[in-house]
Amino acid sequence: MSLNIPNLERNKFLAPFTTYKIGGPADLFVEVHTIDELTHAVFEARREKIPFFLLGCGANILVTDKGFRGLIIRNLANKVTILDDNKILAESGAIITDLIEQSKNLGLSGFEHFADIPSTVGGAMWQNLHFLSPDRKRTVFIEEIVQTSRILTEEGQFLAVGVDYFQYGYDTSILQVRKDIVLEVTFQLRPKPKEEIFGVIDANIAWRRAKQPLLAEFPSCGSVFKKIEGIGAGRLIDQAGLKGKRIGGAEVSPKHANFIVNMGNAKAADVLELIKYVQEEVKRKSGHALETEITVIGEL
Repeated sequence: MSLNIPNLERNKFLAPFTTYKIGGPADLFVEVHTIDELTHAVFEARREKIPFFLLGCGANILVTDKGFRGLIIRNLANKVTILDDNKILAESGAIITDLIEQSKNLGLSGFEHFADIPSTVGGAMWQNLHFLSPDRKRTVFIEEIVQTSRILTEEGQFLAVGVDYFQYGYDTSILQVRKDIVLEVTFQLRPKPKEEIFGVIDANIAWRRAKQPLLAEFPSCGSVFKKIEGIGAGRLIDQAGLKGKRIGGAEVSPKHANFIVNMGNAKAADVLELIKYVQEEVKRKSGHALETEITVIGEL
């Protein structure tokens, strides 16, 4: 195995790079800061047939205790360009929080719905990032502001594609089926008074912090289980009496039952065991089957 990638590191522990603060070592690890560096690392891994994973903010994932047998590419390609006609072009490593700051100061609306959610552009595209609308009556998805994207396909081609290419659903996209890589995205925003944008940001942050455990205090990956329409995964877990249930260092959050938090010394094995326990108890007590929405990375 001979990867021609500058600044390649070996046996790099991944816990510090995830919102869960959990995870063993990656055999190989590199941070890329430009689209050229990103594509070069991907081409090298594909050429050598080495498994690889693109890491952004490290949310919505759980890295196993044994770690990842392959290459982790931490995507820090974060250039942002303000275009005409209320558009913003952002590389896939750009942080959504930074895009909120830039767009709100320009009086451009679209990103404010995702305030306080840890995600890069790439991660947002992969899962169709979403949050409740200001009136809390519908869900707002990132696809609503995506215009075009430049991708590197799993076949090794560079393509410009429209939003329809991604076949978006709730927490789903073609990126979970095909091994395409998002390089950059053009977002179509719309003008709105700054005070209205600021109001939505403040309201969304207040709503999240009132209802969900604080990430800085209780590391998590976000919601663990997929939404069950009309019922809610968290409500089912709560009704099963599982809030506060703990295995090892992992706990079902007393604040929001769809969050399994790291109480300071959790192992991935604790989280996985607790997930299985919650699924079994909810199935036994309600008949509903909970599906996970997080991605487990690494060797089990």
